[in-house]
Amino acid sequence: MNKLLSTLLVWASAVMAVHAQEDGRTDHGSVVRRTDIRSLAQLGHISGSPIAFNEQAVLGRWDITVHQDGRDVPSWLEIQLSGSRTLVGRFVGGGGSARPISRVSYDNGKISFSIPPQWEREDHDLTVEGALQGDSLAGSMVEPNGKEYKWVGRKAPSLVRSGAPVWGKTIKLFDGADLKGWHAMGKNQWIAEGGVLRSPHSGANIVTDEKFRDFKLHIEFKYPKGSNSGVYLRGRYEVQIEDDEGDIRPGYDHLSGVYGFLSPSERAGLGVDQWQTYDITLVGRMVTVVLNGKTVICNQEIPGITGGALDSNEGEPGPIYLQGDHGPIEYRNITITPAK
Repeated sequence: MNKLLSTLLVWASAVMAVHAQEDGRTDHGSVVRRTDIRSLAQLGHISGSPIAFNEQAVLGRWDITVHQDGRDVPSWLEIQLSGSRTLVGRFVGGGGSARPISRVSYDNGKISFSIPPQWEREDHDLTVEGALQGDSLAGSMVEPNGKEYKWVGRKAPSLVRSGAPVWGKTIKLFDGADLKGWHAMGKNQWIAEGGVLRSPHSGANIVTDEKFRDFKLHIEFKYPKGSNSGVYLRGRYEVQIEDDEGDIRPGYDHLSGVYGFLSPSERAGLGVDQWQTYDITLVGRMVTVVLNGKTVICNQEIPGITGGALDSNEGEPGPIYLQGDHGPIEYRNITITPAK
């Protein structure tokens, strides 16, 4: 680095420090003056040196709410620094799985990116732009169908727990006789008979009335050929259930994966028309999944909400929700042991 560039960088740092009192700081003590950030970025481009991004301002995970046609749709965004000058990330929409963002552009305090369609029928990209507004990140997005929506994001909580959980009493969530303690999210097709909670065809999802924070969940399930379901923890994180025989998609889309994020270490499924068992422990963001007695995910972090989540309020307790809109599915022996 030549002497002139070194002098300019020192000067720019001093300017940012002086303006900190005028412009305020983030909760983490980082300067949020974006005009200075842009100046440094331009300096980096001119000199060929690394860019000095204000990492605390836009980097990290954001829990997003999209205001879409009169309803709030949860989404999630992660922005990371790749190397010394490029921003990359991941995005989760209202449906589908986490999608990689090859580049997040940053200019004059604004971010923007585009990603190709995933499950959408249209061929156009999803485009997103936003800017910091105090502690929030807010902006607009244009869906592949051309519709534009406003959104607002807040920094996702770490959910790190200070100590090991102390477990309370086990609760039976399904008594095998009726739907007491559950409600369907739409026209109900779920039936309770013979100790089995059954959805005979695609229809509404079903959710517990009670909400939970940290817990151990036991649930047994059976699916026919070609079907698909999922168990949503706190209503936000889907542990996948599906007939994945011959499926070539990534492991995190398969049975026992945390959809779009975490892949099982092995395939431990028994196949269609067989009763199978999940024993799932969720403490903060850390999840352990045991499928049919085999630990396939061991105390791994769930980065954010998965597609189909009820909301993006990750710091709050949430229900157990069972997917019923992807084909026939059966459940039984559903119990939960909450942390005290």
